[in-house]
Amino acid sequence: MRRFLHINLKDRSIRTEEIEGEAIVRGGRWLIAKTLLEQGKAKVDPLSPDNPLIFSAGAFAGSNFSNGNRLSVGCKSPLTGGIKESNAGGTFAFALGQIEIAGLTLYDASDEWVVIRIPKEGDITFKSAEPYMGKGNMEAAQLLFEKYGEKVSLGICGPVGEYLGLMAGIAFTDPEGRPVRIAARGGVGAVMGSKKVKAIVVDRDKMPTFHDRKALMGSVREYGKRLSADPAIEAFQKFGTAMVGDLTNQIGGLPTRNFSAGRLTESDEGPLKLGGTYIRDRNLARGGETTHACMPGCMIKCSNIYVDENGKEMVSPLEYETLGLMGSNCGLTDPDDVAYLNNIANDLGIDTIEVGATLGVLMEAGEGKFGDPGFMEQALEDIRAGNERGRILAQGTARVGDHYKVARVPVVKKQGISAYDPRVVEVTGISMMVTAQGADHTTGNIPGYDCVGKSTEELTAASLEIQSLCAAADSIGICLFGRSVTNESADLIVGALNNAQGTNYDAEFFKRMGREALAMEWEFNRQAGFTEEDDEFPEFFFTEPLAPSNKTQRHRAAEVNKHLHAQMAELGNPVGEDKTAA
Repeated sequence: MRRFLHINLKDRSIRTEEIEGEAIVRGGRWLIAKTLLEQGKAKVDPLSPDNPLIFSAGAFAGSNFSNGNRLSVGCKSPLTGGIKESNAGGTFAFALGQIEIAGLTLYDASDEWVVIRIPKEGDITFKSAEPYMGKGNMEAAQLLFEKYGEKVSLGICGPVGEYLGLMAGIAFTDPEGRPVRIAARGGVGAVMGSKKVKAIVVDRDKMPTFHDRKALMGSVREYGKRLSADPAIEAFQKFGTAMVGDLTNQIGGLPTRNFSAGRLTESDEGPLKLGGTYIRDRNLARGGETTHACMPGCMIKCSNIYVDENGKEMVSPLEYETLGLMGSNCGLTDPDDVAYLNNIANDLGIDTIEVGATLGVLMEAGEGKFGDPGFMEQALEDIRAGNERGRILAQGTARVGDHYKVARVPVVKKQGISAYDPRVVEVTGISMMVTAQGADHTTGNIPGYDCVGKSTEELTAASLEIQSLCAAADSIGICLFGRSVTNESADLIVGALNNAQGTNYDAEFFKRMGREALAMEWEFNRQAGFTEEDDEFPEFFFTEPLAPSNKTQRHRAAEVNKHLHAQMAELGNPVGEDKTAA
């Protein structure tokens, strides 16, 4: 049994819903899509009080299930105008689970800025947020810990979210208390800001009750055993997500100088300085930590603590998407420069993918030079200050491109493209085209997939397969980086769900739930007014060959969607039907 909290910010009333079994398992991304559809939110103004903000922990939340304490945050996105589920690690879902809360939804808007306190016992309170307003997330977190003690988890709306900047995320604290695990994409921080909620403070306690705890712990041990034996997990543990940069640079799909090239360095120049091998070697030599768990109990530990030449912490984490978008896409070559700027972005609580794409467009407009970290730092400080230029930049890539009349703007559904050039990384490109979430790689990313000689139909099938698996993982609160084990062990994962929540699902449930979530998301966007045209990549991807491969984008939205619809129908989840009763 878990509680789900429905909090009305206008009158501060709280309705507590008791849920169990299936209602707990179908959480996260599935729950967000179902809720927003059922409540008819497709046409609301995303920054109005009518847009609910949903926080959902997974079925394993509060336990020591490795990478099983992810948090989903959802709403109608003010950045894309479509549905958004933004995912984060950290301790927030873990804390919710420990006090036996499955999630909470914020309705309406507060008249004054507040901090919401959710204790393990007693009443939820609303306190003035005045002491924390306008402060960076690092300082705000320190003050909140001083006020509420160390045994809490924090969710923070940063200074950019306060003024409704659309690149604002919601920052959650990691196991050491850094507010750096960010539900970053889609402007969810702006929605939190529109509700005048500065922070949510949740008690941490102890492992909650589960249906069959002994059997669940057996599943936890078996999952950990399979993770430990898997070479892909070992690589993540050793090199972190930055190792993806070594791959994308080698195959020529690394976004470079506003997606104008696909490789930052040639192989004979040595390892990519923004890649996993170089960063690991440098960080080890300086005394940094190359493996770090973003959430309690995780065995993968694909994050890091990156330090300067004196061994002082510069940022945690320094990860691939930031290295690709704020690094190579902006012409930077040294990870120290990216780490310094990454730390500023973390303090602001903003999406480093959207920031990097935005600044690349700004450089394309001639406002600055590629490879100039000083220009980038000044842009971030303008965003912090919320001055006239900063507020323009904070609205993200698409709107900055429109403002400066730039022809080459790398977005889909007005969201900056992740660090995979679709001309080369084709399956991930298809996922970024058709996902209802905007150009988001986490909805279906397989950058190493061999696309040579394969048709649009074949690659769409591969995309749909990985999209279904990712949507399922996001619905039960597990991290995608365990997928080399998770995706091959549906029987183990579903068995663990049954042990945890007393359900009786078969192994096929995992993918089935993922497809249901996808169908509901597409239905939401259809109701919101999205058309096939919104799935198309900008034209320059089709007309400009990408060096060094000289490939162009070869998949048009009409053909991709034709195959996607046929494949979904064959699997029993027709696109375009109302799936709220799935």
